[in-house]
Amino acid sequence: MSDSSPAPVVLDVWCELQCADCRTALADLRALRERFGDRLELRLRHFPLDKHKHAFAAAQAAEEAFAQGRGWQYVEAVLARVGELDRGGESLLVRVARELGLDAEEFDTALVDGRHILIVDADQAEGKAIGVFGTPTYVIGGERLDGGKSQAGLRERVEEIAGRLLAG
Repeated sequence: MSDSSPAPVVLDVWCELQCADCRTALADLRALRERFGDRLELRLRHFPLDKHKHAFAAAQAAEEAFAQGRGWQYVEAVLARVGELDRGGESLLVRVARELGLDAEEFDTALVDGRHILIVDADQAEGKAIGVFGTPTYVIGGERLDGGKSQAGLRERVEEIAGRLLAG
C-alpha cells in the first residue's frame, strides 16, 4: 500500500550559528512549523560568514548534532547563546552538546577530525552559487528570500509560497 500524502514542501534555511539575525529568525521558523507541520520540511543549510571566527566550527557541530538525532534542538540552543560563542568558541559548542544530553566526546572528536567539513563546504559553495550573501536566507519553490538586511515580511512570504505549493 502506498502513501498518498504529498511530499512536503522544502524550505532551505541558509543560516549561521553566530548570527544574531538567525537567532531572531527562530521565532518565524517555529511559527512555520506550527502552521504547516510535516507538510513543510525545514532544511538547515550552512553559510558561515568570515566575520565570525567560530561559525565554521559551529556549523560542523550542528552537523554532528543532526547525526546524533537532535540537530534543530542543538541549533536553537547555540543560537540562544550567540553572544557567548565569541568568547566560548569550541568549548561552548561541546558544552551545549553535553547540556542537551548528546555525546559531547563525539562532538569534540568531530571538531578535531573534520568529518562534517565537506557538508559545510558544499552548503557554503551552493549558497554562493545561488546568490546567498547573508543570513538568514530562505529558498522555497525556487525563490530566494534574503533576510540578511531585514526579515520584515519574510515569514508571510514563505507562508504564501508554501501555501501555493501545497495547494498544488
